[in-house]
Amino acid sequence: MSKANSTSTRQREEEEQGSAHGAAGEQLSTAPREERPDTGAGVPAMSVIGWVRWFWRQLTSMRVALILLFLLSLGAIPGSLIPQTSVDDMKVQAFKEQHTTLTPIYEALQLFDVYSSVWFSAIYILLFVSLIGCIVPRTGQFVGQLRSRPPGAPKRLTRLPAYTTWRTEAEPEEVRAAALAMLRGRRFRGHEVGDAVAAEKGYLREAGNLVFHIALIVMLIAFASGQLFKSEGGKLVVEGDGFSNTLTQYDDFKSGSLYDSDSLAPFSFVLDDFVGTYEKSGPQRGTPRTFEARVTYAEGADGAERKGVIKVNEPLVVDGTKVYLIAHGYAPVVTVRDGKGKVVSKSAVPLLPIDNNITSSGAIKVMDGYKDKNGKKTQLGFKAFFVPTFAGHGKGQMFSQFPALDFPVLALSAYQGSLGVDSGLAQNVYQLDTSKMKEFKDKDGELLKKMLMPGEKLDLPDGAGSITYEGTEEWASFQISQQPGNGWALGGAIAAIAGLAGSLFIQRRRVWVRAVRGADGVTVVEMAGLGRSESAKLPEELGDLSAALVTTAPVAPEKPAASTSTDGDGPDATNEAGSRPVQPAEAPAEGAEK
Repeated sequence: MSKANSTSTRQREEEEQGSAHGAAGEQLSTAPREERPDTGAGVPAMSVIGWVRWFWRQLTSMRVALILLFLLSLGAIPGSLIPQTSVDDMKVQAFKEQHTTLTPIYEALQLFDVYSSVWFSAIYILLFVSLIGCIVPRTGQFVGQLRSRPPGAPKRLTRLPAYTTWRTEAEPEEVRAAALAMLRGRRFRGHEVGDAVAAEKGYLREAGNLVFHIALIVMLIAFASGQLFKSEGGKLVVEGDGFSNTLTQYDDFKSGSLYDSDSLAPFSFVLDDFVGTYEKSGPQRGTPRTFEARVTYAEGADGAERKGVIKVNEPLVVDGTKVYLIAHGYAPVVTVRDGKGKVVSKSAVPLLPIDNNITSSGAIKVMDGYKDKNGKKTQLGFKAFFVPTFAGHGKGQMFSQFPALDFPVLALSAYQGSLGVDSGLAQNVYQLDTSKMKEFKDKDGELLKKMLMPGEKLDLPDGAGSITYEGTEEWASFQISQQPGNGWALGGAIAAIAGLAGSLFIQRRRVWVRAVRGADGVTVVEMAGLGRSESAKLPEELGDLSAALVTTAPVAPEKPAASTSTDGDGPDATNEAGSRPVQPAEAPAEGAEK
């Protein structure tokens, strides 16, 4: 054979092989076909409509969707590391005071409001559009594939990745009928086309892929609705006090831009008791063991009262609103009397913890009802420092040694004058503004201060009155939140994981079984398989299928060779792929021969 003829034959075989794989492997995926640009010498300029189409194809490609999803994840990082105005405005103000150089840069980049910033919203919207533009056409293609039948067998099955053949004395029609029944019994979609049976399996792979991306859209919608319609507020409640879910009852309240305050769920609760127990010894000394708020709550204006327990990560759920337990502390009960012994104030004053042992600080303010020795109305203020477990006098600084209420001590320092609450400006209830106040002096001319145990009192000089430490109550801080998108977000996340698992672990593949009568009257059976991607399981599966079909179409006994000719008619002849046809008994081990 001449060199020209050899080259022509090789090219023809390559074209036939490519066409065989193309016909057999077409539509194994719903991914859009890549459009190759014109490789001619001159590339024509695109019109405006052409550029719009090109931009739309790029935006709705899976590659761009993954890039946008990655950018969205990166954009959420500063929202987790930098204080956000929508979460805690006080932390943002403290950050700005401590970082005067970074503050202008962060403000220009909207890093204090990441989730409502222009750039984050742009990424979010582009991702949303990209996913929809990608999913809609692929869903149509997938539905079309479900309604269609597997294509007929390629002309030359020997060129497929997994192949086996044998000869049998069963009739071709019997072999095809048995193959179709066997494949359908193994959940293949199959039908008979000409002299072969075509079957297909693994549609859940593409279904999982679509479910994954649809779940991403559901999660994006849930996230958006949660931000727009959410409400979140905090409330500190002392034992014995209660809370009613109205706007005026909150210590702080924030909501989404589309939230309507009239949609607050009507309910109320009373903090009956807070129970906290702690590890008393060992390396985990002071670690909470019991941390729960016992409440009595009622749903609606006239709802029946019910008992409930709120624990960390175990909120009380009332009419779609969740009440979380987020903090705990102590509220010393103090009684303030004027110079005549009249009680002008008696209340439990919550103090804020400053360490893990609940060492607490705060302020006690007497705004109304107090008169000095001259009968003039004035205001009193006390800086308070509280330790639930005091180490004892002369044993270091006054810091708590244990979070439980074992040895409570309250330290006070006294002031009189104007508290500044009448100026109309907001004021921190846990801090004392002494700019317009005077110190009470002790006999040494120093600031009047004293450490009190329960039942003890601090007498103010010159008959100005006294303050008595009566005892200690406990308080709990609650977060009351309503986020309508949480359920959808959870469902979307579960569906995304299930869809991703299906798209990764399920393989789409096709199997063909051809049964034709040979020249000697014996039926020749060929089986071949093709998967969307290379997989070691495909030859194994084809071997199992061929072994199952052999029970109906057993291997015909070999006839003695008439000659030692190697013209391709003997039992040792090679197939067109260059390998020996595999006998069914060998199929599980050699089913992948090409």
